[in-house]
Amino acid sequence: MYATSAEQRRYDQYEPAARDFWALLKPRVMSLVVFTGLVGLLLAPGEIHPVIAFTAILCIAVGAGASGCLNMWYDADIDAVMNRTCDRPIPAGRVSRESALHFGVALSVASVLLMGLAVNITAAVLLAVTIGFYIFVYTMWLKRRTPQNIVIGGAAGAFPPMIGWVAVTGNISLESLVLFGIIFMWTPPHFWALSLFACKDYEKVGVPMLPVVAGEAETRKQILIYTLLMVPITLAPWVMGFAGPVYGLTSAVLGTVFLGLALKLYFRKDIGTAKKLFFFSILYLFILFAVLGTEAFLGQTSGGLI
Repeated sequence: MYATSAEQRRYDQYEPAARDFWALLKPRVMSLVVFTGLVGLLLAPGEIHPVIAFTAILCIAVGAGASGCLNMWYDADIDAVMNRTCDRPIPAGRVSRESALHFGVALSVASVLLMGLAVNITAAVLLAVTIGFYIFVYTMWLKRRTPQNIVIGGAAGAFPPMIGWVAVTGNISLESLVLFGIIFMWTPPHFWALSLFACKDYEKVGVPMLPVVAGEAETRKQILIYTLLMVPITLAPWVMGFAGPVYGLTSAVLGTVFLGLALKLYFRKDIGTAKKLFFFSILYLFILFAVLGTEAFLGQTSGGLI
């Protein structure tokens, strides 16, 4: 896993810049994690001091960045071969694997310790589980062994709103599990849509993504199945009463569009539709949580859900 002497000479030609270490944190992924964590915090019943709330979100951000960094450390060998990842800091020779490992471990430990000391122990344990699940369960165990890597590994990305909720309440509730479920069920259709048009990249490095081992037809079928399962779960916050009618209407409309694209992909079998579904899925999750967060914020200031 560490650099050979030839690789080390290549690293020595560069002085790692702050932007290279920032890139190791996967900032685009981190921003979505922070956003969903913030929404979980806003939705949670009870009060939290603004400084503690900020600290909780900071810890979620640092923990997410640490996970991304350690993922790049472990996957540097396949990242160097895949077209969409070959310019990442480690395969491009701008940061050594050893530096990335030390950076990721330091951030992981710091984020969990700060969460435990400044927020609460339950939130710290959840954050530690999230980081450990992403690195040890998804990255090291599942990713290169099973086409169910995304399904099971998706749990890591679904924990942040639970962590935000627990930062306020100190305990896990049914509502926080629903927030977890939305992201957990969203992850397979989102990433399988990506894998349909990035299939050759995964195939040449031996990562058993679903289209590689089961074919495109089965992948389109599974995308449709998971979409059908996901849409009712996205309505649950409104049905359960911790989201308002604006969210209920938004989730119903967006869910219909998502399902329409999944059906179109199932029957039309073209890469263009897969790309549309992938990019829409990002917007879909962002809007759902944006409305959830906005309703919660306005509800706190006006005394009830809008």
